[in-house]
Amino acid sequence: MSNIHSSAVIEDGAIIGNNVTIGPFVTISSQTTIGDNTIIDANTVIAGKTTIGEGNHIFSNAVIGSIPQDLKFNGEDVELIIGNNNKIREFTLLNPGTEGGGSITKIGNNNLLMGYVHLGHDVIIGNNCILANGATLAGHVELGNNVVIGGLTPVHQFVQIGDYAMIGGASALAQDIPPYCLAEGNRAQLRGLNLTGLRRGLPRDEINALKTAYRELFESGEALQETAEKIKSQSSSIHVKNLVEFITKSKRGIPYTRK
Repeated sequence: MSNIHSSAVIEDGAIIGNNVTIGPFVTISSQTTIGDNTIIDANTVIAGKTTIGEGNHIFSNAVIGSIPQDLKFNGEDVELIIGNNNKIREFTLLNPGTEGGGSITKIGNNNLLMGYVHLGHDVIIGNNCILANGATLAGHVELGNNVVIGGLTPVHQFVQIGDYAMIGGASALAQDIPPYCLAEGNRAQLRGLNLTGLRRGLPRDEINALKTAYRELFESGEALQETAEKIKSQSSSIHVKNLVEFITKSKRGIPYTRK
């Protein structure tokens, strides 16, 4: 049985799961689906075609699923999909996709979006990511798993950020950040590996392999793409292969200073 405050406005057609808590003055659109054990705090707006999984907590004054901030949007059928066990804090703004970007914005599981975070249209986020207060993702940005983005950091449209990467606070990111790497600055550049994050999730031998690969890629002075192809053919480490494959497929380039 769900606990729905009497002042909440839930349009006909909305699907509400079991044991859902909906606070005062919440507005929920007719196309919304909310999974079991989710909490939605006061004054939140859930608009459009929005699917929210199980065990999420959406804090007060969030705006979830309102139309994209894209002048090309003309009322197409677009969607926002949120997975399970996410914490979405106060005054966040999450937009659905656009027709030109696949029509879907998608958030995985176990993510923390702190206050005033904005996710633009067609953003894709994996699992176990942390976006600190005021982080702002423009349209079509893609994040892997276990990514950390510091507070007040904007990310340029179409940027991709790989697994276990970390972006320092108050950075401005305009290019792709490979998995396992640390970047910061305005404009943000690579500063090394995200060793703190790696030690939480990877064995020591894999971290050592990544250290060696990082030095060859970014500190040897050799051409980046050629070095990546060479390492890809030689390394047996799955994480090193992930690193070099990301680099070879990057469309916006990797921000580093060639030595």
